[in-house]
Amino acid sequence: QSISKWESAQSVPDMARILKLSEVFGVSTDYLLKDELGTPDVAELPDTGSPAHPVSMEEAHVYLDLKRESSLKVAAGVMLCVMSPILLLFLGGAQEYGKIALSESQAGGLGLIVLILLIGAGVYLFITTGLRMSRYEFMEHEPLDTLYGVSGMVRERQEQYRPVFARELTGGIILCVISVLPLGISLLFARENEFYHVIAISAMLLMIAAGVFFIVRTAIIWDSFHILLEEEDYTREMKEEKKSVIFPRIYWPLVTAGYLAWSFITNDWAHTWIIWPVAGVAFAGIYAIIKALKQKQQ
Repeated sequence: QSISKWESAQSVPDMARILKLSEVFGVSTDYLLKDELGTPDVAELPDTGSPAHPVSMEEAHVYLDLKRESSLKVAAGVMLCVMSPILLLFLGGAQEYGKIALSESQAGGLGLIVLILLIGAGVYLFITTGLRMSRYEFMEHEPLDTLYGVSGMVRERQEQYRPVFARELTGGIILCVISVLPLGISLLFARENEFYHVIAISAMLLMIAAGVFFIVRTAIIWDSFHILLEEEDYTREMKEEKKSVIFPRIYWPLVTAGYLAWSFITNDWAHTWIIWPVAGVAFAGIYAIIKALKQKQQ
C-alpha cells in the first residue's frame, strides 16, 4: 500500500527510507526521485547554458488545466477568423442574383462589418489567452526540472486523453477533407444556378472552420503533455534550435497580412482563403530547407 502511494504521487517516502532504497538498489537518491526509467547519464544531457526551471506537482496541474481552457478559446478564435468572410460572400451572391432586397453597397457593408467583428473577436481571444498563459511561456523555451511524481501524473493524464485526441483529430481532418463536397454537388446538379455555388462555398468554409476548431483545440491540449515531458518538438535540443530560428515568428504574421491585403484589394473572399493551405504546405518546405542549410553550415 505504501509503495502504491509513492508510485501514484499520493505520498512521498521519508528521507530514511529513500536513503535505504538507494543503498539496496545501488542508485542515487536523485535517480529515485526524478521518474527516470533508465540509468541517467549526465553527459548525454545538452548543455543549454541556462538552469532548468523546477516544476512542482501543483504547478503542472494548473498548467495543464489552463492549457485545456485556453485551447477552447484559441480554437474558437481561429474558427471565427475562418468563418469571417462567409456572410460577406453569401450576401454578395444573394444580392447579385436577386435573392435579397438590399443594394450592392448595403450587402457589402453589412458583410464587411460582420467580417471585421468576427476577426476582432478572434484577435481578442488570442491576445487575452496569450496574456493569461504568458507566465508559463518559459516551459516551451527553457529546460524543465519536473519534481517528484510530476512526469508520472502527466503521462497518466496523457493516456486518459489519448482516445479524445485521436477522435477529435480524425474528425477535424475528415471535416476539412469532405468540405469540398458541397461545391462538388452544386457543380454537378446545379451548374446553371450560380447562387447555389455561393451557398456551397459558404458551406465549405463553415465545414473547414469546424474541422480547424477540433484540430487546433486537441493539438494544443496534446502539446501541453509533450511540453511538460520535454518530448517531440519540446526536447531540450529542439528548444535551443528554435531560439536561433526567427522564421516561424515572422512567417505567419506576414501570411495573415497578405491574406487580408489580397482579400480587401480584390474583394474576392470566395477564393483568397486558398492562401492558408498553400502557406501551410510552403511553411513545412521552407522550414525544412532552413534547417538543412543550418545543419550544413555547422
